[in-house]
Amino acid sequence: MANSIKLRAKASKGVVTVKALINHPMETGLRKDQKTGKLIPAHHIQEVMAKSGDKTVLDAVWGGAISTNPYLSFMYSGAKGDSLTLSWVDNQGNSDSETASVA
Repeated sequence: MANSIKLRAKASKGVVTVKALINHPMETGLRKDQKTGKLIPAHHIQEVMAKSGDKTVLDAVWGGAISTNPYLSFMYSGAKGDSLTLSWVDNQGNSDSETASVA
């Protein structure tokens, strides 16, 4: 799922605010296909990680209760010009990552 992350990071007074939109279906495995009546297989993000340099600034475990195309926002101590990498892994082994420079 290449290019599934839109990522922005902005620093102000030593605090970096990160905003990310992840394009992912986030299926719970509990919904039925209306045409066939069969369950739609589970397909959801399990882990989200953000690193600034070598420092982990976010490590989250997600499940099927997260909405389709999730929006994520968080803050951490950092500075303008730092590099931030956000990555995810889903329950089917797919993964993606995006790197942005803090503005």
